[in-house]
Amino acid sequence: MDRALYIAMTGAKHNTLAQASHSNNLANVDTTGFRADWAQARSMPVFGEFYPSRAYAMTERPATDFNDGPMISTGRDLDVAIAGDGFFAVIDQNGEEAYTRRGDLMVTPAGEVINGDGLQVVGEGGPLVLPEFERVNIGEDGVIGIRPLGGGAEEFVEVDAFKLVNPDLQNMQKGTDGLFRPTEGDEILPNDPVVQVLSGFREGSNVNAASEMIGILALSRQFEMQIKMMKSAERMTESSTTLMRMS
Repeated sequence: MDRALYIAMTGAKHNTLAQASHSNNLANVDTTGFRADWAQARSMPVFGEFYPSRAYAMTERPATDFNDGPMISTGRDLDVAIAGDGFFAVIDQNGEEAYTRRGDLMVTPAGEVINGDGLQVVGEGGPLVLPEFERVNIGEDGVIGIRPLGGGAEEFVEVDAFKLVNPDLQNMQKGTDGLFRPTEGDEILPNDPVVQVLSGFREGSNVNAASEMIGILALSRQFEMQIKMMKSAERMTESSTTLMRMS
């Protein structure tokens, strides 16, 4: 069998993986605080007993696009967005601390502050829980004040503050759940008082829908080329077999 078949096969396989990355970006074009993934391919020469004359394709997801998404004004007190660099701390599905840009918040009947993914937000004193209130006010420094039930119009009591972190982005990686974690493993990041938030805003996804669609179409054409190459390799193998039988 001609080894060109395997080269075309790896190209088709990794075209499919790259399409999955672009499709995931496109599916999250309206997800609050979403960060797009980059996909790229490179040639990987095959080393062995002979000269590395053949190269297989390898698709990588080298990094996440950390550019800011658009700020969307909602006027809602519990919608918050980070101004510039930084992340909110949340509790993931495994009960561990992780980090996100998503700031569309809600308060459960038990007073727990959760985001649009249903994950509890972390405050400076631990998981964020608010007492009953008439209104909430969030300052630029992330401090949360509430007007207690029956309180006066200007009566606000500070109850907690968001845990806001600002790590080195080169040391952060995004998991399959869309949350960010340090590459060092179970490291818990410290609070950074410099990070600021905007109340009444949501940060939109930084996905460029047109760019993602163009990328998917280009990968589809490359996939078709790989399939044609696989068929050509199959025909050459059949022709070689026929010649050997004739001899």
